This record gives sequence, structure tokens and C-alpha cells, in this order.
Amino acid sequence: MSIAQSEILKVLIEALLDFFYTPFRKIVNRQTFRYVVCGGGNTLLDIFLYFISYHFVLHKQIVHTPIISISPYIAAFLISFVITFPTGFLLMSKIVFPGSYLKGRVQLFRYFLLVIGCIILNYVFIKLFVESFHIYPTIAKILATGFVISFSYLTQRNYTFQAEKRRNGT
Repeated sequence: MSIAQSEILKVLIEALLDFFYTPFRKIVNRQTFRYVVCGGGNTLLDIFLYFISYHFVLHKQIVHTPIISISPYIAAFLISFVITFPTGFLLMSKIVFPGSYLKGRVQLFRYFLLVIGCIILNYVFIKLFVESFHIYPTIAKILATGFVISFSYLTQRNYTFQAEKRRNGT
């Protein structure tokens, strides 16, 4: 995709988001709305790709490599991750948090660290809620997701795609 095409795509996505933002502008600010829609859309894409990969690409079969064998549900996760990691990064850096002064490679590295942190947090919260608090797993996943989304938004806004330099080196 050329730079001109990517800029046109960016403008179209922003126009579409702004169109749907209008009824919500009294409830939530534009950046938060964009975060919810872009992050939610990328999450739906992730789930869709996971489903397609698991059922139709991998046919629920173990993936054998020369080094290790990978269970189909982990292989499906890796397939969907390879696609939704860059789409998530691009949506967040270009649409949700476009005002960052940080270089793209710094943003990408920080985004990668955040995603790894979110995976770990999801694991810890679900394990804690199910095993320690005896919460039903689906409810535990919903609760964990709420915490992780909040952490992710604040981290992206204040660290990954930081919009202004902090004073006094802090």
C-alpha cells in the first residue's frame, strides 16, 4: 500500500469514526470513543481469525514443526496474533493516539511490551478470579478484560503513544 493510499484509508476511517461519534460526544471524549471502537474492532477481528484458523486452517490438528509440536488452540492464537498485533498497533498509533512525539520504533517496542503485559495480566486475573475467588470462568474473563482494557488504555495514552514530553525527566 502506498503512502497516499494509507493516508486516504486513515482519513476514511477517521471520517467513519467521527460520523458514529456524534451521538456519543456528550458521554465520552473522541479519543476514548476511538479507542473503544478500534480496540473492539481489532478484538473482534482477532476472535474471528482465531475461529477460522482453529477450525478451517488447522482443522483442530496439532502443528508439528522440526523443533516442537504446537497445540491447535495455541497455533490459532499465534496466527491471529501475527495479524492483529500490527493492525492494533497501526490503529492505535495512527487513529487513536496520532499526536505522539515518540518515534515509530519506540512506539512499536512499547506497544509490544504492553501487549505481552496484557496477556500476562489476563492470565493472572483469570487464574486469581477462578481459583481463589471461585468465580465462574466466563465472568472471570469479563472481569479480567475490564481491568486489562483500563490498564491498556491508560498505558497507551500515557506511555506507549505519549503525546508530550514529561518535565524534569519524569
